[in-house]
Amino acid sequence: MISKLSINNVKNLSKLSRNITTIKSVSSREIIDSRGNPTVEVDLFTTSGLFRASVPSGASTGIHEAVELRDGGKRFNGKGVLKAVKNVTDVIGPAIIGYDVTKQKEIDELLINLDGTPNKAKLGANAILGVSLALSKAGAAAKGVPLYQYYADLANNSHLLLPVPSFNVINGGSHAGNRLAFQEFMILPIGAPTFADAVQIGCEVYATLKSVIKATYGQDACNVGDEGGFAPSIQSNYEGVELLMEAIKKAGYEKEVKIGMDVAASEFLTKEGNYDLDFKTPNNDGSLSLSGPKLAELYKDLISKYPIVSIEDPFDQDDWANYTSFTSAVGKDVQIVGDDLLVTNVKRIEEASAKKACNALLLKVNQIGSVTESIEAVKLAKKNGWGVMTSHRSGETEDNYIADLAVGLCTGQIKTGAPCRSERLAKYNQLLRIEEQLGSNAKYAGSSFRHPSWMA
Repeated sequence: MISKLSINNVKNLSKLSRNITTIKSVSSREIIDSRGNPTVEVDLFTTSGLFRASVPSGASTGIHEAVELRDGGKRFNGKGVLKAVKNVTDVIGPAIIGYDVTKQKEIDELLINLDGTPNKAKLGANAILGVSLALSKAGAAAKGVPLYQYYADLANNSHLLLPVPSFNVINGGSHAGNRLAFQEFMILPIGAPTFADAVQIGCEVYATLKSVIKATYGQDACNVGDEGGFAPSIQSNYEGVELLMEAIKKAGYEKEVKIGMDVAASEFLTKEGNYDLDFKTPNNDGSLSLSGPKLAELYKDLISKYPIVSIEDPFDQDDWANYTSFTSAVGKDVQIVGDDLLVTNVKRIEEASAKKACNALLLKVNQIGSVTESIEAVKLAKKNGWGVMTSHRSGETEDNYIADLAVGLCTGQIKTGAPCRSERLAKYNQLLRIEEQLGSNAKYAGSSFRHPSWMA
């Protein structure tokens, strides 16, 4: 974990190298994300130029995530981020001017200490992360290496790896207006020989799925959700998987493609502690409300019938007992991913490891609020023998840094939506560029996505 050095110690350490690229100024602004909500963008000016980063935002957010500072009030329905912007320009910026941009860990620690709260509630994780990300881009430029190589160097990783894309092609839950409870139905082309081939497979299955949905439910059912996946008017989660299977078969990729799901079960936990699969229907009759063990049996039935290799957030973020029982039962063959359960937080990862509650981390940098803490979370997960899936958020921008993060940290997996909507494709396209740049050294995770070449 990041040690609690004093701000003065960090300041003295970072100012030893004045002849190296240093920070000249920091500015920030409010921009709009892919869901039409404000988010933070940061410009970090160094002696070498301008480095810009923007911060994503989630729709289904865990209660244990670092605080995303919003303004409240009527403006943007309370979702403005001018307070966070002001914190960047008036508090963070002046505190880091003159620092060596390659001191990522020391400066991240300075930002954490400036905030002084356990969940970044004072300055806002969105303010801190914007600066941390821009700093990493400046650091890569100062070192004269690509961003993915810089992230690898920060983590002391010598294995660069192109991740398996987990395409979210059917949307439900909080991401869509249909009645599907499960939030994401994904396809993973683990049998592709290269990342470029994986993208081709994903695009072809996606196009085929559109034809299947149109033929079955009509043109209106081809509308897409927040992450570019289709949102047909269906309720049965089995029906969602069947649609995927039909599209995969018709596209000719039954051997290459497996299935993943993000249940986001915290979204439909009832006050009684059950899970309501009809939660989007007000005052429903309760017939689809299941206990944790009954929900686990539903998952097991799906696993027995379909090629499911990954299930994310199968239970509520504090339902440790059901997580542990389910992971014990299916974890050898199926990846159980902690998102709301772990929130990219080392302390939550430690607790989950002790309880054997899951076997994979979903990496979302805005859940924890800095590049350094994200790297520490990944390294701890890998030391536990877990898989790691790098992830976008439902509210995204055109910034594509998570592509570099996935390669540099050798996560082996990435999910950043369907092959649709430019803020999603920005990440996939960056990975295509990285694969091309690496040339003969490019390696694709493929069937080793859960246990790639670097495990910290």
